[in-house]
Amino acid sequence: MPLKRTRVMLVVASLSAGCAVGPDYIRPASPMPDRYLGQAAVEQRHASATADLIAWWGGFGDPKLARFVTLALEQNLDLAQAAARVTQARAGLGAADAALLPSGNINAQGARAYQSVETPLGQVLNSQSNFDRHGNAYEASLGVGWELDVFGALRRGQEAALAEYQASAAGAAATRLAVAAQTADIYIGIRGLQTRLDVARRQVKTQQELLGTVNLLYGKGLAAELQVRQVEGALAQARASVPVLEAGLDAAMNALDVMLGAAPGTHREELANVSVIPAAPRIASTGSPGDLLRRRPDLIVAERRLAASNARIGVAIAEYYPKLSLSGLIGGATSVSAGNLFSGGASQAAGVLGLRWRLFDFGRINAQIDLAKGQQAEALAGYRLAVLRAAEDVENAFSALVKREDQAGILAQGVDSLERARGASFAAYRKGVVSLIEVLQADENLLRAADMKAQAQTESARAAVAAFKALGGGWQARESEAVAVR
Repeated sequence: MPLKRTRVMLVVASLSAGCAVGPDYIRPASPMPDRYLGQAAVEQRHASATADLIAWWGGFGDPKLARFVTLALEQNLDLAQAAARVTQARAGLGAADAALLPSGNINAQGARAYQSVETPLGQVLNSQSNFDRHGNAYEASLGVGWELDVFGALRRGQEAALAEYQASAAGAAATRLAVAAQTADIYIGIRGLQTRLDVARRQVKTQQELLGTVNLLYGKGLAAELQVRQVEGALAQARASVPVLEAGLDAAMNALDVMLGAAPGTHREELANVSVIPAAPRIASTGSPGDLLRRRPDLIVAERRLAASNARIGVAIAEYYPKLSLSGLIGGATSVSAGNLFSGGASQAAGVLGLRWRLFDFGRINAQIDLAKGQQAEALAGYRLAVLRAAEDVENAFSALVKREDQAGILAQGVDSLERARGASFAAYRKGVVSLIEVLQADENLLRAADMKAQAQTESARAAVAAFKALGGGWQARESEAVAVR
C-alpha cells in the first residue's frame, strides 16, 4: 500500500510540473542611440550647483523647494492612492500563488431533532415499540482539494499576477516622480509670478512718479495736457497687469497646498515673502537613452503590462485542454452520541479524481485566445510608443533648458541696457531734449524686457525639472526593490 501511494504521488507531481502552454515572454528589443541629441549642450552648461538624479530637488539650492517636495512625497493623496493600488495588486498575486496549492476545509455539525407523530412518517415510526421521538446527529470531516496544473493555466495566471504587481509598484514610483516634479514646478511658478508681480508693481510706482512730475510741469505750463493723459494711460496699463498676475499667483499657491495634501491657504503665509527664482542646477549624469528602459518607471509599467498580457495568452490557450483535480474527504458521522464520532464504525472517507473539459466550446475559446493576442499586440505597440515618447521628453526638456537659459542671459543684458536708457531718457526729458513719448517707450521696453527675463528664468528652471523627470530621476533609491522580480 505505501508503494502504491508513492507511485500515485509521483504521477501527480509529474503532471503538475508539466510545461505551461502559450508563448514564453521575451522582453522586446528597443534599439536606442548612444547619446541624446542635446546631451552635449546640456553637459556644457555652467551652473553654480550640480544635482544628481536621486534627490535632484536639493540641487536647486532652495531650502523651501526641497522642504515642499519632501512634504509632498509624505502627504500627497495621489501617492496614497498609488500605494493602495499596490496593496490590491499584491493581494491578487497572493491569490494567484494560492491557486497552485491544495486547499482544505473542516466541516462539523451537530443536530438534535424532535419527530412529530402526526405526520405519515411519525405515525409509522410511532407504531414501533422502541420508537424515540428525540434524535441526534453528529458529523465532522476534513476535505482537501487540489487542481492539477497540468497544462500551466494557473502558472500563467501567476505570471500575469506577478507582472501586474510589478507594474503597480512601478506605477507608484511613477506617481512619486510625477508628484515631486509637479510640486517643484508649481513652486518655481510661484516664485516666477512673484518676481513678475514685483516688476509690475515697480513699474506702477515708476509711472506714478512720472505722472506726478508731468502734473507738476503741466501746472507750471511747461507740459501739455496730452502728455498728462499719455502718462495716465500708461499707468492704467501697468496697473491692469497686476490683478492678472495676482490671480495666477493665488491659483498656484492653492495648487501647491493640494499637492501637499492640505487645504488651500495652508502654506500661503509661508510663501508670502518674495524670493528669487531657483536657478537650474547642472545634471550630474544624464546617462544614455538606453538607460531610460531601466530608469523610467512609466516604461517599466508598460513593459510589465506587456508581460502580463503575454501570460494571459497561455491562460486562454490552456482552456483547450482538460483540467484535472484531486479531492478527498475523511471524517466521521453518527446519530448515537458525539463520543462515538471518531470510532471505527462512524468513520467515512472519499477520494475523487475530477475532470473538466470544454470539449464542445472551442469557438468561445478561439475568441478568448484572439482577444488575448489582440491585447498583447496593443500592449506591445503601447510599450514601443512609450519608449519613443520617453526619448522625446528628454530631448524636448534638454532643448528647452538650454534655449531658455540662453534667452534669460540675453534678456538680462537687455534689461541692464534698457535701465540705463530709461534713466538717460528721463533726464533728457527733464532738460527738454526729448519728448515724453520717448520716456514712455523706454519705460514700456524696460517693463517688457524685465517681465520676459523673469519668464525665461522661470521656464529654464521648470525645464530643468522636466529634464530630471524625463530622465526618471527621483525614485530609484526607494522603489527599485519593489519592482524587482521575486
